[in-house]
Order: sequence, then C-alpha cells, then structure tokens
Amino acid sequence: MELPRMASRRLPLPLVAQLVVLLGLACGLRSSSAAAAAASGLAGERVTYLPGQPPVDFDMYSGYVTVDKRAGRSLFYWLQEAPAAAQPAPLVLWLNGGPGCSSVAYGASEELGAFRIRPDGATLFLNDYRWNKVANILFLDSPAGVGFSYTNTTSDLYDSGDKRTAHDSYKFLVKWFEKFPQYKYRDFYIAGESYAGITLLWHYVPQLSQLVYRNNKGVKEPLINFKGFMVGNAVTDDYHDYIGTFEYWWNHGIISDGTYRLLNASCVHDSGEHPAPACLAALNASTVEQGDIDMYSLYTPTCNETSTSSATRQRRLKQGHYPWMTGSYDPCTERYSTEYYNRPEVQRALHANVTGINYTWATCSDILNDNWRDSPRSVLPIYHELIAAGLRIWVFSGDTDAVVPLTATRYSIDALGLPTTVSWYPWYDAMKVGGWSQVYKGLSLVTVRGAGHEVPLHRPRQALILFKHFLQGKPMPDAPTKVQNEA
Repeated sequence: MELPRMASRRLPLPLVAQLVVLLGLACGLRSSSAAAAAASGLAGERVTYLPGQPPVDFDMYSGYVTVDKRAGRSLFYWLQEAPAAAQPAPLVLWLNGGPGCSSVAYGASEELGAFRIRPDGATLFLNDYRWNKVANILFLDSPAGVGFSYTNTTSDLYDSGDKRTAHDSYKFLVKWFEKFPQYKYRDFYIAGESYAGITLLWHYVPQLSQLVYRNNKGVKEPLINFKGFMVGNAVTDDYHDYIGTFEYWWNHGIISDGTYRLLNASCVHDSGEHPAPACLAALNASTVEQGDIDMYSLYTPTCNETSTSSATRQRRLKQGHYPWMTGSYDPCTERYSTEYYNRPEVQRALHANVTGINYTWATCSDILNDNWRDSPRSVLPIYHELIAAGLRIWVFSGDTDAVVPLTATRYSIDALGLPTTVSWYPWYDAMKVGGWSQVYKGLSLVTVRGAGHEVPLHRPRQALILFKHFLQGKPMPDAPTKVQNEA
C-alpha cells in the first residue's frame, strides 16, 4: 500500500510515528509471522487479501501439500492464525466429514472460521465467534477430490475409504509441519464433525488421531505434539447409532410407530455404510414420513422456504421478517459459498485450483459419497485405545440434529462402559442454560441446547465457549453468572 505523495511537504515526526503505529495495527502486528513465513519460503502461500474481505488482525496461509506424487494426490489447506496478542496459541486441525464434504465450505465458511459469506456470494464479514481468536485453525479438505483437493488418478475417486483418507491426512500433517516449522512441538489438537447422511460413515477424527498417536509412541519429544481430539455429532458405532437415531426420530414424532418397528427390525444389525435392501426400504419409508424438513436442524427452515429474490430477501430482513436470518443462522449458506469459491479471483487469492480442475467447486463430492469403500462398523476400540493413552477427548452434540442425534451419541458413549466422574448437569452461558454435560473417566460429553448438526453455525457463541473449555481442559461452567466473558 503506497501513501499519497504530499508535494514537497514533510509530515511532522510525531505524526509519522503515529502513522507507523496505525499501519502496524492495520496489519495486525503480524511482522513476526510474516518473517517466519519468508524464512521458510512460504511467502507465496500467504493470503494477503480475499475479495470482499474486511480488515483483520491475523495472518492466513493456504495452498497444497502433495501426499502421493505418483498418483498426483494433493490436499488443500487454509490456515487462519490467531492474532499476535494470543500467540503462542495451540494448533487445531479441523475436518468435516461426509465423506466427501469440504472443511473450507462448512467449517471455515459457515461455522467456526474467521469469515461468513454474505448472500451476494461476493463479500465477507467477520464471524464474531471465530475460533482463531484463541487458536491457530488449520482447515483441511480431505480426501483428494473434496473441495480444492485433487488427484490426477481418476480411479482414486472411485476407490476411496477411511484407511487411505487417514494415511493421506497423516502424510499431509508430516509435510505441513515441515513447511511450518514454527508449529513443531506446539500443542496440537484435532477437531471436527460429521456431515453425513445416516447411511454414510464418518470417522476421520478418531482414525487420524489414532495414527498420530501410534506414530508418536516411543518418541520423547514428538514434532507433532498431539494432545487430544474433539468431535461433534459424529457416527461412532453402527449398532448403537442406529438404535439411538431411530429412537430420536420416533420420540420427536417424525416417523410412525410402524416404521419405527420396521427400522429396528431391519437395520440395527446392518452396516451403516452399505445397508441391505430391507434396511434401505425402511429408511426410504422413514424419509417419506419425515417430509420436506431439514434433518440436520429439525426446527429451522430449509433454504427453499426462505429463498426469494435477493431484493425481496434484503427488504424482508430490513423489515424484521425472517428472524432466523437476522441472527447467526441462514439456511442458504451453501449457496453463497458455492458462488464465492467458484470466483476466479477468490481461487487466485487462496492459491487454489492451480491445476485448472475441470469441474465446478462444490461443497460436497457426490462421487466420493457414492464410492466409499471401507469403513469399520465401530470406532469404539479406537476410543478405548486413546482414552487409555491419556489423551483429552471431548464429544459434543447439538440436540436438534436428527441425522446423528444426541441419543445415538449417548448410546455409543454408554457402550464404552466408562465410570462417571461428574454426573449429568446443566452448563451455563451467562444466565442461560447452554446445554448439558457429563464427565467420564477419560472423556467429556457436552450437549449444546438448540443446536443442529453444525453446532458452531447454529449456536456460535456457545460453541466458542465449548472450544475454550476444551483447550483449557476445564469442565463446562456449572453455575449462572451475571457477567460472562467466555466469548
């Protein structure tokens, strides 16, 4: 940025000093991070400005890490660092599930990321409850074929699965830490959520956590200083997830008694990844009975219900209509991100699509969803292993999600057989109940009241409180307070 010339006049020294300070503040006092980037050759991956972006006080980097040179598989990342005043802060890897859904589309753009996209699909505004206020957040599009991540081997898209996804993500981490040596030995966590249909599985977080933990065993001071993981509304165990899901549907009045009995008879001993014909028939019957509702958030409108012309939508917002859109939740966010990330200028700013991918960027990949090959019926053994290792493990759940509902999560956690150290209690955001929590030996369960599948989207303030307590290893606040500085 060049200051305008002032025709042979010199600014007084005090004013010059003030300008230097102001420019430093405008750049977020980020010289140390920028210097580290230059020293490690990362200047080309620094995101200096995104189209339509407001001023920020933190640094961002994005680009690719090749995880299989022969196949041409490269994974796309976007790092949103914490402000200088919060450093040194932990590093947190965020993953969205699907399988086949983009962490850039969901985590970064409508949940915990620094920015939200306006309905014009061209401009951004700051998320008041962004998680990079307290941690360095690394968003990863995984596996190849998701978001901006790509492969030059077509068969990769038709033969994806849990095992290769976990190994590719681990290779990514190893190489990424070499790119960003300043994060070696830093406290590191993995977090994420499922974004899956009931017949799809999502186990990225515990499986990658297991891989990192096993590769760290026996290493006195591992470069990847893994401390634990946090996962939300995630499929955990086919049997218990099915039982809890069907019970939730029936208790919330969205399926009939007959269909409830049919689902229990046909599905609970079946695979979640590849259901048998009888189970598929029962699931299809339940879909008909549920009607046109948002199963990811039972009590909020769908995008179709709120979609009108842009001018009409803006007018109604100004007049106070569509109250759900004046707060944190807008059911059409996927539409905005699809428009924004397909803009060539946005892709250039993010150093994305460098190979000229011959398809439109999408929030989720249907090819990957339809061709997911391997997925275990349960990740409970992984939980047992990592709990025994003493890692910090938190599970959170929005209680209005009907896709991977709270009852499913509770049944799956109960199957672990863990002793309770703190019994079920309400936790508070200021004077209001934010949800409920129970602490087990080796695991904490936290619910978020009124949140759907994407907890940070529906309840951003409460999600940030949850995240802070996870990082601190502190139970959720168990008493109301008149002044709440958590968020």
